[in-house]
Amino acid sequence: MNIKKAGMYAILGILFFLPVTFLLFLYPATHNYTPLDIVNENVLDLNGFSSDSEDKVVLKDYITVLGFLGDNPMERLTAASNLKELVYDKFKGFKKFQVVLIAPQGKQNETEQLRKEISLYEDLRFLHVSYGTPQQIKNVFNSLKHQEALDEDYATDALFIIDKDLNQRGRIDDRTDNEIEKNTEIYGLNAYDCIEVATIKNKMSEDLRILFTEYRQKRKGEFNSDTRRASDLKEAIN
Repeated sequence: MNIKKAGMYAILGILFFLPVTFLLFLYPATHNYTPLDIVNENVLDLNGFSSDSEDKVVLKDYITVLGFLGDNPMERLTAASNLKELVYDKFKGFKKFQVVLIAPQGKQNETEQLRKEISLYEDLRFLHVSYGTPQQIKNVFNSLKHQEALDEDYATDALFIIDKDLNQRGRIDDRTDNEIEKNTEIYGLNAYDCIEVATIKNKMSEDLRILFTEYRQKRKGEFNSDTRRASDLKEAIN
C-alpha cells in the first residue's frame, strides 16, 4: 500500500513540476525578445471623422488594427471575416486594443450589414467603423507606409498595426531564415494582406502578440530594448 501511495505521489509530483520547469525555460525568452519594428511615424489620427460608437474613436493611446472598407463594404466580407476570426476574436480581451475600419460618409447602412454578417450576435464593441470624406480617408492612408495604393473606391485589402504613439509597426526585415542565409536583398512588411489567411494567422497575430508584450513590460518597468525604426534599415544595408 505504501509503495502504491509513493508511486502515486511521485507521478503527481512529476505532473506538477513538469509545466513549472517548462515555464522556467521559457522565462528568459520573454525578456530577450525582439520588439516589433517601427516602420513609419506620425500616422494621422481620425480628427474630423464620425463613427458608429458613442465615444469618439481615436488611434492615440490604443493598439489599433486599421483597415479601409471603401465604397462597397460588402465586397470586403471575406477580408472582414478573416479579420474578425483570426485577429479580433484573439485579442479583443487585451487592454487598449481596437479594430478600426474606415469607410466614406453615407455608407452606414452597408457597414452595419457587414457587421451583422460577421458578428453572429457576438460582441463587437472593440470593432469600430469611422466615416470620413474622400480627402480625409486619403490623408490618413497617405500618412501610412504601404506597398500598394488605395483603390479608386477608397478600399484596400491591407491591414495596418498602429501603436499608442501613432507609430506604424511591422517588420523592417521580413526575410525567411533561408533568404537570410542566401543574402537575399532586405525587404520589409509594412501591411498585412487580410485575404491571405496565413499572413494574418501567423505573421500579424505574432506581431501583435510581440507588441502587447512590449507594452506589458513597459508597465512593469522591465522593457529595456530600443525598438528598431525604419531609418535603421539604411544603416543595416550600408
